[in-house]
Amino acid sequence: MIQLLTPTHWKDYELIDCGDFEKLERFGNVILIRPEPQAVWSKALSNAEWQRLHHIKFKGRSATSGEWLKKNPATPDRWHIEYKNPEASIKFRLALTSFKHLGIFPEQAVNWDYITQNIKKFKTPEPKVLNLFAYTGGASLIAQAAGADTTHVDSIKQVVTWANENQELSSLSNIRWVVEDALKFVKRELKRGKKYNGIILDPPAYGHGPNGEKWKLEDNINEMMGDVMQLLDPDEHFLILNTYSLGFSSVIIENLIKSAYPQVQNLETGELYLQATAGSKLPLGVFGKFFKASLSD
Repeated sequence: MIQLLTPTHWKDYELIDCGDFEKLERFGNVILIRPEPQAVWSKALSNAEWQRLHHIKFKGRSATSGEWLKKNPATPDRWHIEYKNPEASIKFRLALTSFKHLGIFPEQAVNWDYITQNIKKFKTPEPKVLNLFAYTGGASLIAQAAGADTTHVDSIKQVVTWANENQELSSLSNIRWVVEDALKFVKRELKRGKKYNGIILDPPAYGHGPNGEKWKLEDNINEMMGDVMQLLDPDEHFLILNTYSLGFSSVIIENLIKSAYPQVQNLETGELYLQATAGSKLPLGVFGKFFKASLSD
């Protein structure tokens, strides 16, 4: 059964409306208009309402960059928001980047909840969690906050620095930071005989390692999945694979996981979306996840 999942614990984030290739979002007290290629339908609210509500709008100059237009110049370029579920809370520094991102993907809160729930189920006192393609660290922070020994891997030094700032903001410590190509890191951990209780992968469609290594999702993901399955602790584990690629369906994710790990238990697959207050559902990637916990005494 393919699932459709959306976050349920956000207070500091709201998708107000989306359509006509844009989205109107609230992060804390700041309301933004950003491009959204998936929003091919019409807006529910009027253009006048969008103009009235928003504080900042992103205007693209090219496929990869643009500028932020503020209605009030005093609106800050950086601010903080919090995410809290029943098991843990974390904080993020948001920033207006030149490529329309802010340093967070709000739909990933669904996966953050899955991480904390499973860490709490484990008998292992300080389960080891590996976050690959880890960006600014939402999954790393929530795992650490829930009591895990967390390793965070990303190929871009600046976003690892950003993740470390989020760690400090969240009053956390001791996340292990690694700036490296994810596939290279996994192969090295295999040689070392390492095991992890939790592994999170949120790979891009395209990417580059710090030494020019090339990542292309459809070319590399099968090899990556075969390797990471060997890193999983056989007794207690969870794994999350999340992809935001228009060519990938949750059926592909299911086949990838079952092919790489035939003994998989409790497999769930589906699509993440954000529910707009005005009514639309905005699809934001497909996922596969599974867990195994030790039986109670």
